[in-house]
Amino acid sequence: MPDTILITGASAGLGAAFARSLARKPVTLVLTARRTERLSALARELCERPGVEVHIVSADLGRADGVKALLDGIADRGLHIDTLINNAGFGALGDFTDSDLATQTGMIDVNIRALVTLTHSLLPPMLARGRGAVLNIASTAAFQPGPYMAVYYASKAFVLHFSEALHEEVKGRGVTVTALCPGPTRTEFADVAGMTQTPLFERFAGASDQVVRDGLAAMERGQAVMVSGLFNRLTATGTRLVPRALLRGAVAKLQNGRR
Repeated sequence: MPDTILITGASAGLGAAFARSLARKPVTLVLTARRTERLSALARELCERPGVEVHIVSADLGRADGVKALLDGIADRGLHIDTLINNAGFGALGDFTDSDLATQTGMIDVNIRALVTLTHSLLPPMLARGRGAVLNIASTAAFQPGPYMAVYYASKAFVLHFSEALHEEVKGRGVTVTALCPGPTRTEFADVAGMTQTPLFERFAGASDQVVRDGLAAMERGQAVMVSGLFNRLTATGTRLVPRALLRGAVAKLQNGRR
């Protein structure tokens, strides 16, 4: 039987790109996001492909009851998730002290709490069946502090370290956990975060299709961490060698050109 794959944040960006890539062969997709109309349009598109079945479970993963609604919706449909792609997440550019606290804590809820909750709920059944995979979307932001996006960068560092730890815990049990670390990518993320005019995105943003290919290939190999793109891999490696004070200053400039 085709695998059943849950993709969070599937209404646009990398989430929709993952869905389109996976639907090139027979598969059962469970798509979730807040925007039901976009999910429905994507489902109609993908269901035209041979052997592709799509289930939509709309949910706001920034709310605890939204995560519960997603898990209940999966159970109500009698589905067993073989692969979990924790893609939902967002960022916001600006000085932390001037920011809206609800936005910052909401970022923690989506980027961390929902990811941990879904993994905690869906990983044990995978282990019981002796097969499955978890792909967590981290970021190259995980490798350094991020002035003017302090909470976002910190949340992605959590995702990276959490994923690496779980990868080691489940090794040899038929299940893999992979952290995918893309660099700046041309999706709606930059618009939502208010980053389209920053030097970081103007100079270094890459295509989403390559990120998806790299992520799925790494997941197939059971790789612990995949940094997508040669330049991003070199940059991530270089963060270990640069003094932290210089690194913080460089990131601050790339974020918004200040200093």
